[in-house]
Amino acid sequence: MPHRMRTPTMAPRRARAHDFRRRYRLTCAALAVLAGLLLARAADVQIVHHHFYRHQAEARMLRHHPLRAHRGTLYDRHGIVIAGSAPVASLWIDPRTFFDASGSVEQLASVLDADAAVLTRLLARNRQRRFVYLPGFRRGDPARLEALQARAPIGVHLQQEFKRFYPQSELFAQTVGVTDIEGRGLEGLERLFDARLSGQAGYRDVIIDRKGRPVELRDRGRPARPGEDIVLSLDSRMQHILQAGLGPAVQRHGAAAASIVVLEVGTGQILAMANWPTYNSNAPGTGAADARRNRAVTDVFEPGSTVKPFTVAAALEAGVITSASTFDTHPGWIRNGRFTTRDYRDLGVLDTSDVLKKSSNVGISLISHRLSREQLHAMFAALGAGHVSGSGFPGERNGVLAAPAAWSGTSKQTLAYGYGLSMTTLQLANAYATLANHGLRVQPTFEHGRATAVSRAMPANVADQVMDMIATTTEPGGTATRARISGYAIAGKTGTARKAAAGGYARHYMSLFAGVIPARHPRYAVAVVVDDPDARRGGYGGGAVAAPIFSELMGRVLHLQDIAPDAPR
Repeated sequence: MPHRMRTPTMAPRRARAHDFRRRYRLTCAALAVLAGLLLARAADVQIVHHHFYRHQAEARMLRHHPLRAHRGTLYDRHGIVIAGSAPVASLWIDPRTFFDASGSVEQLASVLDADAAVLTRLLARNRQRRFVYLPGFRRGDPARLEALQARAPIGVHLQQEFKRFYPQSELFAQTVGVTDIEGRGLEGLERLFDARLSGQAGYRDVIIDRKGRPVELRDRGRPARPGEDIVLSLDSRMQHILQAGLGPAVQRHGAAAASIVVLEVGTGQILAMANWPTYNSNAPGTGAADARRNRAVTDVFEPGSTVKPFTVAAALEAGVITSASTFDTHPGWIRNGRFTTRDYRDLGVLDTSDVLKKSSNVGISLISHRLSREQLHAMFAALGAGHVSGSGFPGERNGVLAAPAAWSGTSKQTLAYGYGLSMTTLQLANAYATLANHGLRVQPTFEHGRATAVSRAMPANVADQVMDMIATTTEPGGTATRARISGYAIAGKTGTARKAAAGGYARHYMSLFAGVIPARHPRYAVAVVVDDPDARRGGYGGGAVAAPIFSELMGRVLHLQDIAPDAPR
């Protein structure tokens, strides 16, 4: 049988088939390896490092939108709002997600009626930031800004906030103080109680797309916790009387400034604290810088004759005098080395009460000679001189009371009538409240109903004797007759102190009156301080300036509070 010959094309066909099968197997193997790698990567992402990659994804998509806390309200003792917070809104932008590919800046400028070039520069300056307020659209009307945001391009956000407002504006300006634009207490009681008023901010989680558009609100975050509401010791009605009357009185006497403080005897609660000049706390930038400080606690002065009752108290407690002791003040002056102390005239022989009634510098100097330095210093220190009052008011001054070892040979004598130490108006009022409270000093407070520290400054019988003595100063022959209020007994003391200047004293004065009313059943301790009255406009002494202001304003307060008269008219 003849042998069959192979055709020339069969070998190449078999080679190609073999090559195809080999490539197919390699491709399948490669795909299998790739699939394995993908599965391994998926397992790594979804199982092994699930939490890490989830966090990374959310970081690129999740935003914490802050939720501002409502700042607590300040009320006066009768529930009248002194400082509150109203809802406002602000527009802000994220420069890193705000794109101008489709004319977003021009669109935003059109919506806001703003300059596109200004907006462009704003975005350029802050290109790496995630949060920038749009100038001119901060803390505005929420409805208006919400409408603007709805028309604005994607990437413009609305922030809900609160704005502080003061219904009484000038009435409590320096005492209550103000907050900054972020709502933090800057001055006054706003700063004192800031931690309690502030509350705690919260946040809400928002998922956004790559252009910064919110696409989902998540049920995650922390709600804001509102601040605490605080009831103050202040009385708006009383404050209104004092503030309304203080300005005209200052102008009438041509003075530079004035302060008045009213304390509740026995509790230390500060009922009123008025200063002139003042300013509008709703627009603090419009007032003079000098009008913003609370002079009643930040300004110190030498108290002059208003501290003479405390020199007498020190001597009574030490047992070196009695109420019946007499002092020969003739010829109206006394010399201590090269230093001479004078009275306004020769007052002759005076008993202890008359030394205070007639405000004799010579008489009080003679009393001081019977005291040791330590005894006089201890009395002034026990009344709070040289230490802050304890009210906690930001920026409160402590005044000056030097240690006895630092006194000169004349210090004891001059301190006895109020030169060589310094006090604030609040400290002076608190010292008189201590007299009225039978010698118990109560730490002043701005918070209604708050219990404060109590210390004994002097024996009760000593305080009561001194109260009886200073109740004579408003009687005929006393220096405080113009402090009288018909129907009420007043225990008080005038003071006139030259203002310290470089190298000595200037021919400018502080006019002072401090007192307690009603004297027989004490309710209020009051200090009035008038800075630099014009002698040509009614005098400059405490009896001519501060005492009449006390009479006028506290007479209205007694009528307002319906305090029963305690003395014949």
